[in-house]
Amino acid sequence: MRAVSLVPSLTEAVAVSAPGVLVGVTDWCSHPPDLEVARIGGTKNPKVEQILALAPDLVIANEEENREPDVAALRTAGVEVLVTEVRDVAQAFPELARVLAACGVTARPRWLDEAESAWSSLPSPERRTTAVVPIWRRPWMVLGRDTFAGDVLARLGVDHVYARHADRYPRVPLEELRAKAPDVVVLPDEPYRFTADDGPEAFQGLPCALVSGRHLTWYGPSLAEAPGVLAEALRAAHR
Repeated sequence: MRAVSLVPSLTEAVAVSAPGVLVGVTDWCSHPPDLEVARIGGTKNPKVEQILALAPDLVIANEEENREPDVAALRTAGVEVLVTEVRDVAQAFPELARVLAACGVTARPRWLDEAESAWSSLPSPERRTTAVVPIWRRPWMVLGRDTFAGDVLARLGVDHVYARHADRYPRVPLEELRAKAPDVVVLPDEPYRFTADDGPEAFQGLPCALVSGRHLTWYGPSLAEAPGVLAEALRAAHR
């Protein structure tokens, strides 16, 4: 079995569950850190010809992460492409199982059970808080409706204020974000790499939580530890 992954979180899921199956991944696939396979470009601009040269039995993609023209080009060339759709936490588990089965994994991996258990056994939040969740700056973009990361936060008791926006990732002026006066500004380190020196200064007077983008936006082995990691980061913002 030879597979190429165009989705960083699915790269990690396949790599730890079916070692040796992956022959190509994107430049953004950072986990496992020691994965040594061909790099075939970005998620939005994969090198189709290089992927074809790897002769994969399967290419793994995602309807949000990857572009339809690239998926179509691969399928036209005769490559099987499995396209996942994950808009909330509950959807992640059957989609992960589907990907692993397509990669020849016959036994459900322990990490998948642990991840599902971690999210099914969450205690009810003592109180709910509001948040603005930027994912980019120059221009400022935030989480909007119908996103996996938004559902992750909601399950932890955090309601982001643009959850009912018409767009999934709306562009919003900084002045408007500040005017919302949320309980916390959640700043992940991907896709834009917010840091202590790049992001919080734009929201002076508001608590800012610097969080791991892998735990907020990835669906894979990181799901098992995500509730604890994210909850701690959110608590730290209010200390």
